[in-house]
Amino acid sequence: MDFTLRIWRQHGHDEPGTLVTYPVKGISPDLSFLEMLDVLNEELVGKGEAPIAFDHDCREGICGSCAMVINGDPHGPLPGTTTCQLYMRHFRDGADITVEPWRARAFPVLRDLIVDRGALDRIIEAGGYVSVNTGAAPDAHAVTVAKQSADAAFEAAACIGCGACVAACPNGAAMLFAAAKVTQLALLPQGQPERIGRVIGMVEAMDAAGFGNCTNHYACAEACPKEIPIRFIARLNREFMVAALTSREFAEAPKPLEHEE
Repeated sequence: MDFTLRIWRQHGHDEPGTLVTYPVKGISPDLSFLEMLDVLNEELVGKGEAPIAFDHDCREGICGSCAMVINGDPHGPLPGTTTCQLYMRHFRDGADITVEPWRARAFPVLRDLIVDRGALDRIIEAGGYVSVNTGAAPDAHAVTVAKQSADAAFEAAACIGCGACVAACPNGAAMLFAAAKVTQLALLPQGQPERIGRVIGMVEAMDAAGFGNCTNHYACAEACPKEIPIRFIARLNREFMVAALTSREFAEAPKPLEHEE
């Protein structure tokens, strides 16, 4: 199979970038998109040119590193698929393919197709954890969890933090990501101690990172390779409203009078 690739090249964050055209020929339809880029990079290195920089790790659709926009679609044209699991047989022979990095204010381009997604890590640092005692694993039946809650928590935990939701959103919002992380912990008993502070901290971190606001375009759920449902954003909003009212109630509660000797 032969393709004409138009790939974004940018040497650094402060330098201008541009789309560069590369023809690739004789590509096996069974190669993944990243393997096709590996073939192109081998050709570029052989010519003494700089290879195309792109993120990758597991190449099994687990880590979320393979972040790139293909023909305007985060991770490519197939729903529920990461870039590393996208195969060249899904494209027409002779097709023109445009490859760009995530486009969002909170994801500055570092080089070529690599962006800094550290803003997602800062959201997790603000509340995506639980305080538990370490030690031997408890018995499976020691803490009861309703099946409906467990199923929803597992569904939310499928989020791999790739940032496709941000890249797809016209506002560059990270609401689906934050909603998944808040939901998976809010539904489980282990997540209750930090429940109030968690959602407030994560929303504040999301705003501080420069992500946009959600205006219900639903593009995030369509682009998500793990198909996180949009309904989790409604849960995030409810969790935040309850937490904001609860924390305000604690802040405005009268303090006990100090005992005078």
